[in-house]
Amino acid sequence: MKLGITIGVLGILAVVLLAATIFAQAQARRPARPASGGNISFANTTLPKSETEKKILAVLEEISEEQRRGNMTVPYGDGRILRVLTESIGAKHVVEIGTSIGYSALWFSLALQKTGGKLTTFEINAERAAKARANWKRAGVESFVTLVEGDAHEEVKKLKEPIDILFLDADKQGYLDYLEKLLPLVRPGGLIVAHNMDQRMADPRYVKAITSNPELETLFLNMETSGIGVSLKKR
Repeated sequence: MKLGITIGVLGILAVVLLAATIFAQAQARRPARPASGGNISFANTTLPKSETEKKILAVLEEISEEQRRGNMTVPYGDGRILRVLTESIGAKHVVEIGTSIGYSALWFSLALQKTGGKLTTFEINAERAAKARANWKRAGVESFVTLVEGDAHEEVKKLKEPIDILFLDADKQGYLDYLEKLLPLVRPGGLIVAHNMDQRMADPRYVKAITSNPELETLFLNMETSGIGVSLKKR
C-alpha cells in the first residue's frame, strides 16, 4: 500500500515538474516587454493620400529636421494625434494657443483641408509668428489659418464663434485661464486638448479643473513621453 502511495506521489511530482518546464520554455520564447513595463509599439508613419497631403507632409519633415536642432514643436506622434482627433470629429473651427513655428498647425491643416474647417492660432512672439507664416505658405495652407499676434490671455476675449477643438500649448500656468475663458465657446461634443501634461510641467489647478468638472470627460495619453490631456465636453 505504501509503495503504491509513493509511486502516486512521484507521478504527481513528475507531472508538476514537466508542466513547470514547459511553462518556463514558453516564457523564454515570449517577446521581452520594454524595461519601462509599457506596451510594445508598432512603428508606422503617415502616408499621403493626395498631392496636397504630400506637400504638407514634406514641410512637416523639413520642420522636424529643424526641431532636432533646437526648435520647440510638438513631437511627430503628438501631431498625428491632433490630425486624427480633428478629422474624426469633423472639426470646422480649431483654436490653438501657442503657434510656435506653425508645426502643429500643419497637422491640423491635414484634417481641416478635408473637413472644410479653419484654424485660429495665437502667438506672442513675432519672430516665431513670421516663421509660422512662411511654413504655411510653403505648405499651401495659409488660406485657412488665421494667426493672431499678441497676448492670448487678452486676444481670446475677442473670439465669438463656436470651437470644435481647443488646443493648449503655451504657458502652462495659463491653461486654467484659457479654459475658463474659452470653455463656454467649445461646442457640446467638442474637445479640449492640452499638451505637456506630465507631472513635471502640468499645472495642478488645470488638472483639477478638467478632472473634477462633471461636464467634462478627461483622459490622458502619452504620459510616458510628452503627456496629452484630452477632455470631451459632454453633450
